[in-house]
Amino acid sequence: MPLATSMALLFVDAGQPDVRLFRIGLAAWGIGGALWQGGDDAEAIRALNQAIDQGMNFIDTALAYGGGHSETLVGEVARARKEQIYLASKIPPLNRQWPARNVPLHEAFTYDYIIECTEKSLRHLGVDCLDIQQLHVWRDEWAHQAEWLDALMKLREDGKVRFFGISINDYQPANAIEVLRLGYIDTVQVIYNIFEQAPEDKLYPVCQELNIGVLARVPFDEGGLTGAITPDSTFPPGDFRNLFFKGDRKRFVYEQCEKLKGLLGTEAATLPELALRFTLHHDAVSTVIPGMRTTKNVAANIACSDGRKLSAELLERLRPFAWDRTGEW
Repeated sequence: MPLATSMALLFVDAGQPDVRLFRIGLAAWGIGGALWQGGDDAEAIRALNQAIDQGMNFIDTALAYGGGHSETLVGEVARARKEQIYLASKIPPLNRQWPARNVPLHEAFTYDYIIECTEKSLRHLGVDCLDIQQLHVWRDEWAHQAEWLDALMKLREDGKVRFFGISINDYQPANAIEVLRLGYIDTVQVIYNIFEQAPEDKLYPVCQELNIGVLARVPFDEGGLTGAITPDSTFPPGDFRNLFFKGDRKRFVYEQCEKLKGLLGTEAATLPELALRFTLHHDAVSTVIPGMRTTKNVAANIACSDGRKLSAELLERLRPFAWDRTGEW
């Protein structure tokens, strides 16, 4: 059973039970296949069930993950469990551009498209209502345009979506502040890890001020912060990591991780533990969602939800490992 310190209050919804998320959820991109090669459906199902056995109660998936394959696997597991499992999905941009570039709203999201995608996700998951539906990209220039909001409000009125969220573009953590201040968005999903600390500057203070839930993604920086990446690492053809670790990045990440190993000790015994405890430390973070495609990583990740925080001294020593990746993608 989860410890009390492992639960974070995410929402208070009038007339309904509060939503309390386990401090570590599960990001289900990897189990969708496609851009993450080498997965196994049976092992992914075992990992999902093992994580739930250990208290995890939140899964983040998306319609674009394997063309609905991730949603199908997640739904199969969630429906078979007696526990309350909170499910979040995301609507891909109509133009399939990640991140959102300088385009008008109608090229990414239209009223009918938002409704259609949500209906597809509900069918894949086998549920009547999504706990959180998110726009998979965002530009704050769209904040005052009514079409996306009208569609989300219709979904709420029809009982198909409970809460609304935005998955913020990679390395653009301030690119949602305007829409957050309008009062319609309940959660933001953002990259936050030892290498990407920028959300602390502007986004997190606004989320704390407005009581907006934060879903912190990519705590291991797509595997870079696990220590598994070396200058000689290779990935299968078509795997996303070929793009992410392009150029000289494998060597740079490897050298940074070698330095980080010098900070291991009583507060964190391994690089993955150090990375996960860093992402968990900030009070604005509601839950952290690492990918867990295999059972071997579940127990180690869940163990970091014990409520123990990194010391101020160690956090200061981690500050220099951040680097500015604004506009990198």
